Amino acid sequence: MPPYPGYPGGTVPGQPTPPPGQQPVGYPGQPPATYPGQQPMPNYPPGPAVNPSMPSYPGAAGPTVSPVTHGSRGTVTDAPGFDPLRDAEVLRKAMKGLGTDEQAIIDCLGSRSNKQRQQIILSFKTAYGKDLIKDLKSELSGNFERTILAMMKTPVMFDAYEIKEAIKGVGTDENCLIEILASRSNEHIQELNRVYKAEFKKTLEEAIKSDTSGHFQRLLISLSQGNRDESTNVDMSLVQKDVQELYAAGENRLGTDESKFNAILCARSRAHLRAVFSEYQRMCNRDIEKSICREMSGDLEKGMLAVAVWIVQLVTYNNIFKHLKSAIKCLKNTPAFFAERLQKAMKGAGTKDRTLIRIMVSRSEVDLLDIRAEYKRMYGRSLYADITVRLGDFMFPTVTSFLLVEHESLC
Repeated sequence: MPPYPGYPGGTVPGQPTPPPGQQPVGYPGQPPATYPGQQPMPNYPPGPAVNPSMPSYPGAAGPTVSPVTHGSRGTVTDAPGFDPLRDAEVLRKAMKGLGTDEQAIIDCLGSRSNKQRQQIILSFKTAYGKDLIKDLKSELSGNFERTILAMMKTPVMFDAYEIKEAIKGVGTDENCLIEILASRSNEHIQELNRVYKAEFKKTLEEAIKSDTSGHFQRLLISLSQGNRDESTNVDMSLVQKDVQELYAAGENRLGTDESKFNAILCARSRAHLRAVFSEYQRMCNRDIEKSICREMSGDLEKGMLAVAVWIVQLVTYNNIFKHLKSAIKCLKNTPAFFAERLQKAMKGAGTKDRTLIRIMVSRSEVDLLDIRAEYKRMYGRSLYADITVRLGDFMFPTVTSFLLVEHESLC
């Protein structure tokens, strides 16, 4: 698996990045330290007291990053000269009579933003007295149908239905839950809570509690509050305090204090967390994800537990660390996280079509340009080429790859 460095490409919404190869800057009086065995972290000056649920950042501010500008790195943008009635007519013609002009549907809907698609739905009903979604369902099939219908939902509604699908029936799609709740903004998650309750007559938190348990449940409930600090200032004294606490909660103890990881990962700003991950690696000479895995294997290898307990803890630890690592990857470098998810969705026999559809549609107006670039960097192949080669159903790869090529240059 390629390494997960801090994002070296262009600016991602809310994700400031250093130039490629730039190492973290040292801090006066704090030389890099190594940690043989289980030595404690260096004694930094104590940071300010912090209530994890209400992060505050007193003291001297660190670097300031640009404000979040959602949608600036997507491949799909508002179409110029947009006329919803004309588009409604194009779609009506594509579905009228014998056969369906799938390419006309792709050309029309694939090059319109989600906001514009919502206007097309209204104009279609105004002009023809028919429900566009029902007509699309009757004319299309398979993954092509699922992709087009996903594109027609608002982003929040789409996420609500994906979460519902992830927790219904036997088993839970845990990766889907982490993917959505760890990558969306506070505003999006708060609206998601409202829409989920309206659609399914159950709160999102109730749904999470009904299908998950333990530390993973607490992680999801924390993320689902939509209460993350979204400031762009970084206070290095607080960064160092959090590094100490993460080290104490993980590597420097038998077992892991998941609640400390939970409080920091779910409440701190993304800019702050990227500084924490970078500082953790500088001080410990080890990436935080590798530290988590090292702590797990070390505890298990010590043989301090009876065999029966050891087996239970092995399963429990694997699940805990898998979820923590996924959340950290998403927060550290969101485009690389989604690039890896796409690669795994197309890896091996068959494809995880639902995952592929969800990522391509949900990120098409957010950061698909960056995901595309990260995929090329990580795997040495074009995401466009992999989609067109790996996917079977003709119209399915056509519509998904269409989302990639709104801009002329291909990675």
